[in-house]
Amino acid sequence: MLENIRENSQGLVAKIILGFIILTFAVAGIGSYTNSVDTSVAEVNGEKISQADFEKAYQTQRNRMAQQFGEMFDTLANDANYMAQLRDNVVDSLINQLLVDQASREMAIRVSDDRIKKTIREMKEFQVEGQFDNNRYLALINQAGFYQSVDFRDYLRTEMTRRQLTQALVATEFTVPYQESLVSSLQNQQRDIRYATITASQFLEGIEITDEQVNDYYIANQARFENQEKVKVDYIALDVNEIAKEIDVSDADIESYYQQNIINFRQEAQRRIAHILIEFGEDKAQAKEKVAAIKQRINAGEDFAQLAQELSDDTFSGENGGDLDWFEADINGEAFDSAVLALTEVNQVSDIVESDVGFHLIKLTEFKAEQVQALADVKEELALAVSKQKAEDKFFELQQQAAQLSFEFPDSLEDAANATGVKVQTSNWLSRAGNAAPFDSAQLIDVAFSDMIIHEQLNSDIIEVSDSLAVVLRINQYQPANTKPLAEVSEQIKTILVQQKANEKAQAVADELLTAYKAGDNISEKLTENGSAFEEKAAVARYGADIDAAIAREAFKLPHPSSESISASTVSLANGDIALVEVTAVKAGETQAPESFTEQYTQQLAQSAYQSYVEALRGEATITKRQNVTSTSQL
Repeated sequence: MLENIRENSQGLVAKIILGFIILTFAVAGIGSYTNSVDTSVAEVNGEKISQADFEKAYQTQRNRMAQQFGEMFDTLANDANYMAQLRDNVVDSLINQLLVDQASREMAIRVSDDRIKKTIREMKEFQVEGQFDNNRYLALINQAGFYQSVDFRDYLRTEMTRRQLTQALVATEFTVPYQESLVSSLQNQQRDIRYATITASQFLEGIEITDEQVNDYYIANQARFENQEKVKVDYIALDVNEIAKEIDVSDADIESYYQQNIINFRQEAQRRIAHILIEFGEDKAQAKEKVAAIKQRINAGEDFAQLAQELSDDTFSGENGGDLDWFEADINGEAFDSAVLALTEVNQVSDIVESDVGFHLIKLTEFKAEQVQALADVKEELALAVSKQKAEDKFFELQQQAAQLSFEFPDSLEDAANATGVKVQTSNWLSRAGNAAPFDSAQLIDVAFSDMIIHEQLNSDIIEVSDSLAVVLRINQYQPANTKPLAEVSEQIKTILVQQKANEKAQAVADELLTAYKAGDNISEKLTENGSAFEEKAAVARYGADIDAAIAREAFKLPHPSSESISASTVSLANGDIALVEVTAVKAGETQAPESFTEQYTQQLAQSAYQSYVEALRGEATITKRQNVTSTSQL
């Protein structure tokens, strides 16, 4: 067969076809090099912010808001204007970060490698029983998307550099007693007020809404009446914890695991040591003579601890008789370590040991022999470990089967489910955010709303949600985003429009009353006609007043009253009512601030200073933002 192919490929027609194929690849290749597309979302002083950086920041912000607002976020996500503003805010935040990074580079702010390493070793997230654990470190940074440790170090360096600059700005802020007294006085100020509320509900009756008004509102506000895109999926889930319930563990399994991992149950011999150090100084030979003399005095019976206190150049340990606590290898060099390990009896003193810093005499002060935990003492612990190991092995094996069968039979999950011994389950309706586990995973949701699931209607690849959970999905039902028909929402719109007109009527009445009141008229009768009357409140505080927050805020916006003018205005309340508010007296607040006030006020000033600094950087920068930035997750 291969010979026939080779012979046929020598003909004229085959050569012409091959020529066209080569030409096609050549043109496509040239195009890929000459027609690169700029997908950046912004450019700051010639430095671009990539779409990938925007996507990462945008999704992080979306997930944060989804957790914060819960189901309410679905409503916000359906508001095109709100989401456009969110995307714009994310771009602005990235621009601000880049400006700070550029300023840091210009000022040559650096973070050393040693400081990066020290910071990582001290991060509690990477510690086990108070000690840095490299395996935990690598696992956590991989889980966070840093697949090489250098990537995480670069990220940490950037964050620490930014923090150096911001802390330098923040640390320079301070307050003076005059400022504190003034701000404290304003914050503690109290006002006597009176207010009357014009309710909007009294104007609801008799308002008529035409079909034309309903239709106009519907056309202008269609985003408010959208059905959110939703999907319902069938899925199979492989869970290590469920698999572990079916695992049998024999005594032989436990014995084998114990022998294979005996190092985990063995505590090596421990040595506590003390030393006397004589540094080389300018004359190495003289230093050796000095330590040899000390060695002779020890051999003659003099107290090692006393000599260490008097003569050791390591003054810190010398104060404690030369004590270096329990020995750890690889600190003082190979010769030092060998000398320590050669000591087998308590109070034994080594010969003279040379290290990089000087000559040592080392004494063994305590010794703990090697200890091995008996199998019987750790049997229950081992049974759990063996069960978990077997479950993980089985989990991996079932993942391979599920992946293969869901690919070979892409129109059903039944084959993969039967082979792996799990049931096909069906989810509730899923939206882009706010779903219950396991669909609170962004990775699962991205796949659930992908073209492969929704449009091609194929089984997904196996999705590793976590180290203990893997899932395969396929479409069950899909509901695209669409606008509800007018007939379905017309009554809702009528209610909205009636309330709006009632609110407008209440505002008009309140404005009329305010004008008359400021002109000196007595409006008590007109207030009564509108079902209202003035209520008086004395000593209203700026915060925590027992009245509507909108009324309190408006009261503190108004100027001080005088004999020549009335200090009054109207304010809209959250329920649509309108309040007529008057300030009748102002009482100065206490100027003595609490102890915590200075710190809080300084933090406010520091935050303001930082924002001003960033705004100054923006003012001097050349910034280009791409209009209508979108996220690929929305496409």
